[in-house]
Amino acid sequence: MTDAIRIPPRVERVKIGNFRALRNVEFENLTPLSVLLGPNGSGKSTFFDVFAFLSDCFSEGLRRAVDKRGVGLKDLRSRDSKGPISFEIAYREGYQKGEQRPPRITYHLEIDQDGGRPVIAQEWMRWRRGQTGQPFHFLRYEKGIGSVVTGDVPESEDQRAEKALSGPDVLAVSALGQFAENPRVKALRDFITGWHLSHLSAKDMRGIPEAGPQERLSKSGDNLVNVIQHLKERYPERLEGIFEALRRRIPQIERVIPETLPTGHLLLMVKDAPFSEGVQARYASDGTMKLLAYLVQLNDPMPPPLVGIEEPENFLHPKLLRELAEECDQATANTQLIVTTHSPFFINALTPQQVWAMMRGADGYTVAKRIADMQGIQAMLDAGAVLGDLWMENYFEIGNP
Repeated sequence: MTDAIRIPPRVERVKIGNFRALRNVEFENLTPLSVLLGPNGSGKSTFFDVFAFLSDCFSEGLRRAVDKRGVGLKDLRSRDSKGPISFEIAYREGYQKGEQRPPRITYHLEIDQDGGRPVIAQEWMRWRRGQTGQPFHFLRYEKGIGSVVTGDVPESEDQRAEKALSGPDVLAVSALGQFAENPRVKALRDFITGWHLSHLSAKDMRGIPEAGPQERLSKSGDNLVNVIQHLKERYPERLEGIFEALRRRIPQIERVIPETLPTGHLLLMVKDAPFSEGVQARYASDGTMKLLAYLVQLNDPMPPPLVGIEEPENFLHPKLLRELAEECDQATANTQLIVTTHSPFFINALTPQQVWAMMRGADGYTVAKRIADMQGIQAMLDAGAVLGDLWMENYFEIGNP
């Protein structure tokens, strides 16, 4: 008897208001792999930071998330704009393949200032049960005051509990999601706190950390050797698959070996042909280290529900990028990926539905459009063109280099 295939949770729509250059931007029909391209300053990194900011809000609190990005909310609010910063995410929870697809849930968050400090101006969750049901808000809060409908499938006739939070800067989902009586709220809290936004650094990967297996790659990748040790001990077949994928891309690389030093630290050794002994990771190329880290990240046995990768083309040979994009696409069987890129080689492996172009409009704010919604693109692809070439030759309606 085989294990049931699980469909991971998926973000389907993101709407942002008043967040830096993203004054009024909506991404509808996001695919499991969504890739953002556009010139420098177009807003790609800001969109990437939307996910990091929300994750920080849930894991570290609103005030800390704001302080990490400047001296106050004014540094996050779109320039020459007033009113709250808003985020709205429509998503579906994970489910077993063959089961009925769960209803789409919308989460809305508005952040404003009160007496110079950031507060939750408004926060709500709603869903529509069935095809003809009316949207129902089962959580609604303003500045720490509000209510939640408990239960696994909250309905309008169920009891609504009034529960004040400890302060106006506390997220209701973060606080109430700790209790089993609010399973839909808890699922969202677990979903967002599980997001992983990476900024891999080849320099950090060459460190010599203390020995000990670790399950997940850090944001910078400075524990790469610890994760390889974990895979070697618990998932040797998966690790061999990673090595095989690495050898296909860089044939001279035979194996990557974690070695425990007498000091109790771990040293990463790279064994390359035709030599009998490996070299320390600090002597391996940046491209080798980055590709190894991406393969480890994309083959996580228990992946995060959402992974963000920023500009994976850095330090990688252009010929490797199409294959890396294919690896990303395959990884979406178990997670969702958001990727930003400047590389036409990376998007050559993708469909127009997976790629979004971004640019600054005449008003200075970001405009975004999915490539599949641009006139004439699909016809040119059917005639033999590839996305990267069309982008480089300025065929996109927006976001051209």
